[in-house]
Amino acid sequence: MNTPSWLRITLRLFFHAAASLALVALSRAAERPNIILIFADDLGWKDVGWQGSDFYETPHLDALAKQGMVFSSAYAAAGNCAPSRACLLSGNYTPRHHVYAVGSTDRGPKAAQRLIPVPNRSGLKKENLTIADALKAAGYATGLFGKWHLDGPDGASPAEQGFDTVHQSHHSWRDADISQPENPKGVFSLTEGAGAFMEKNRDRPFFLYLAHYAIHSALQARPATLARFKAKQPGTQHSHALYAACLADLDTSVGQLLQKLAALGLEKNTLVVFTSDNGGTQQSSQEPLRGNKGSYYEGGIREPFIARWPGIITPKTTCAVPVINVDLFPTFLAAAGAPVPAGKLLDGESLLPLFGGAQPLKRSAIFWHFPGYLNEPVRRGRDLDVRTGFRSRPVSVIRQGDWKLHLYHEEWQLDGGRHDLASNHAVELYDLAHDIGEHHDLAATQPAQRDALLNTLLAWLKSTDAQIPTQRNPEFVPTPADAPTPPSSTPRRNKK
Repeated sequence: MNTPSWLRITLRLFFHAAASLALVALSRAAERPNIILIFADDLGWKDVGWQGSDFYETPHLDALAKQGMVFSSAYAAAGNCAPSRACLLSGNYTPRHHVYAVGSTDRGPKAAQRLIPVPNRSGLKKENLTIADALKAAGYATGLFGKWHLDGPDGASPAEQGFDTVHQSHHSWRDADISQPENPKGVFSLTEGAGAFMEKNRDRPFFLYLAHYAIHSALQARPATLARFKAKQPGTQHSHALYAACLADLDTSVGQLLQKLAALGLEKNTLVVFTSDNGGTQQSSQEPLRGNKGSYYEGGIREPFIARWPGIITPKTTCAVPVINVDLFPTFLAAAGAPVPAGKLLDGESLLPLFGGAQPLKRSAIFWHFPGYLNEPVRRGRDLDVRTGFRSRPVSVIRQGDWKLHLYHEEWQLDGGRHDLASNHAVELYDLAHDIGEHHDLAATQPAQRDALLNTLLAWLKSTDAQIPTQRNPEFVPTPADAPTPPSSTPRRNKK
C-alpha cells in the first residue's frame, strides 16, 4: 500500500522530533553524573600506599589516586564514626545536629572530668535532610550499602532519610564474622550488592554510598591475605599483619567495584570519591601526624581523599586546599545540577572549583566542636595517663590557612579564660606548613595569630549556637596528673 506523501512527511517530522527529544534526554542525562562515595571505616591518612606506608598495600586505591585528584589536606568533621557520618550526610557541623560521639560524650573516669559534658544525640533527626534526600528529589536512584550508624533512639533509618535501596549485611562494625572467612567485614558482599545496584540503575543517574565496615576492629581478613602479610618483612612504621590484610581486602573490593563500573560503560560519567570517617586506630601509627582516632590532632581527623571524574578532573593532580567532609553535600548537588532543598542550611562549600583547578574556595576556615570526653589516650595526645587520660576532652578547633588552633574548654571555662591565656594552657596553636606533626605549640610566641584565630573560632561557636560545657563536675578529684603532660609516642589501644 502506498503511503500518502502528506502522511510520510508527517511521520518523518514525528520521528525526527522524537529522535531530537531522545538526544536531548541523553544529553541531559550525560550532564547528570552518577555519584559514588566509598567510605572506609577507621582508615588513617598514613595507611594508604600513596601516603608512603612501608608495609600496607593498596594498589587499587593507588591507581585511583593517579586517575584523579588527591586532596592532601582533607578532613573528617569529627574524630570518630557516628558524628563524622552525621556531618557527612547532613552537610552540617556538629553544633547543628548534636551528634558528637558514639553512644555518649561521658566516656572515661568521672573523677578526671572537670566539666559536665554536653549530652550526645544518637542519630540524625528525620527532619534533617541528607544528601540522599536531596539527590532523590532530583531524580537520582539512591543506595546505601554498609554502615549507617545513625539510627539510634534520636535518629532514623536510612530508608527514612532518602535511600531507596538499603543493604547493610549481617556484619557489624563491632565484629569479625568468622563464619564467612572469604568475606571479611562484608567487603565483598557489599561490593557485589553495590555492583548490582549500579547495573539495575545504569539508565538513570544514581548515588551510591558504599560505607564499609572495614577496617574497624575487630579486624578480619581472608586467610590467604593474612598469610601473605605474616610472611612479609615488617616496615619501620607499620608491621601489624592483620591490619594490613584487612586493608588489602578492602582495597581489592574497591578494585572490583571500579572494574564493574567500567564494564557497565559508566566510568566516564561517574564522579567517584573515596575517603574515610576518621583517623586510624591505635593499631596504626599515623606519624608524622599526631594522635589517632578520637582526637582532634591531625592523626584523628586528617583523611585520605581521592576524587575521580573523567573529563572534569585532571588525572595525577594534587590539591592542598583544606577540605572537610561537610563539603560533599554541596559538591554532589552542584555536580548533579540539583538545588539545595528549601530551608536546608549547608555548612560546607562545593569542591567543583577545585576539581577544575581553580583556587581558592570562598571560605577562610574550617571548624570542629566536641563538647565531651572520649576515654583512653592516643599517641602523643594531650592526655597520656592510662588511668585518667582521654583521647579528647571538650575542645573546639579551627584551621585557617596553614594555622590550626585548639581551644580546650576546661581551662577556658575554669582557669581564667582569655585573661589568663599566658598561663592556663587553654589554647594550642600550630603552624601546619612547618609543623604538620603539631610538636611546637606557638600560642605563647605568636599572640597576634593566636588571638585572630581564637576570635574567629569564638564567633563561629556563637553563630552556630554551639553548646559548650560550663558546669563544674562535682565528682572531679584533682590530682597531679591534671597538669598537661609532654607529648609521647607511646601507643595505647582504644575502643570505638
